[in-house]
Amino acid sequence: MVKDEIKQLAAKNFKTVVDVRRQLHAHPELSFCEYETSAYVKARLDEMDIEWIAMANTGIVALIKGEKPGGSVIALRADMDALSITEGNKIEYASKHKGVMHACGHDVHTSSLLGTAKILQSLKGKFGGTVKLIFQPGEEKLPGGASLMIKEGVLENPRPHAVIGQHVMPSIECGKIGIRIGKHMASLDEIAITVRGKGGHGAQPHQNIDPVLITSHIIIALQQIVSRMANPHTPTVLSFGKLIANGGINIIPDEVYIEGTFRTLDEDWRNEAHQRMKKMAEQIAESMGGSCEFIIRRGYPFLINNEKLSGQVEVLAKDYRGEDNVLDMDIWMAAEDFAYYSQEVDSCFYLLGVGNKENGIVSSLHTPTFNIDEAVLELSMGLMAYIIIRQLENVNRSARRKSRPN
Repeated sequence: MVKDEIKQLAAKNFKTVVDVRRQLHAHPELSFCEYETSAYVKARLDEMDIEWIAMANTGIVALIKGEKPGGSVIALRADMDALSITEGNKIEYASKHKGVMHACGHDVHTSSLLGTAKILQSLKGKFGGTVKLIFQPGEEKLPGGASLMIKEGVLENPRPHAVIGQHVMPSIECGKIGIRIGKHMASLDEIAITVRGKGGHGAQPHQNIDPVLITSHIIIALQQIVSRMANPHTPTVLSFGKLIANGGINIIPDEVYIEGTFRTLDEDWRNEAHQRMKKMAEQIAESMGGSCEFIIRRGYPFLINNEKLSGQVEVLAKDYRGEDNVLDMDIWMAAEDFAYYSQEVDSCFYLLGVGNKENGIVSSLHTPTFNIDEAVLELSMGLMAYIIIRQLENVNRSARRKSRPN
């Protein structure tokens, strides 16, 4: 059976993929600056005799063509960028680049996809159709590398029937998979607000227009967007994490600057909320004698897992790993630029458990001590290879049925 062959190859390639992951982890690069990472991935693809082309500057697209009949195409995606975080792990392969760290597991995604590529290249005679490998830059920074690669044609020539991706999740124990069918992750918008007034002495507030007070009213009032204007059935989050007043104990500043994020899972409500927030903030500032510049940097759309495809992936994951190791996940209000693919073609984005409580591997994503149980790498590459081969079979079989005369 092909499943047994895949598991054997995954076990055989495990140490190599661990070494690849550690190499990437030790040399992280920020979004759209993944030059060394991109060169490293290209070299590994060359070693496997897999053809590739560069895209979106540091992005890479490669093709593996099966030797059996079949015209189906499925894409696999991995992101490559790191975060502006100083690593706190005391490990031999800790980041060598000060202030930059793979704290979101993109080193795992990239090394896993290289491992999957090696398995698929070894089993070309076992499947028909084409596997498109997408190594993507800039997931962590707007406008998102996915949007740039789509603009440059990553979903064309050939166009995939589906795109599949995976993401590490430390809250899930290593060896388990999490899948959400339907709407899965939130849209992402960045908010920047500058409130202007008239600064002066804190002991003479009647002579000033206090932008700190105005900003306080705006922050509190904007929470009504979530609590009183959003449909309770539509998940919505509005959070502010940055506020700069830059006055003093007895100094009222001329302006205050704040930044936040708005997230939801409905595009119509998203657009409406943008207008409501802007209007509310501007009117509050005006009513209190000040002014407000309200900027929304529109980010990723919400991520939706196609019901049919994700249902099939769930069945295959249970077949490969066992039913008890595949979990039904809830909506996650984090954002991912994989969402751009999901808005274009049938997609499935599943979660890969990497936690290990016994070994103290419990830190959240985007923290200085984030790490993984590396045993997951054998599962991550093998499962993805199995899903791809079986899904190509399903699509090819369906195409043959449709081509038969009635």
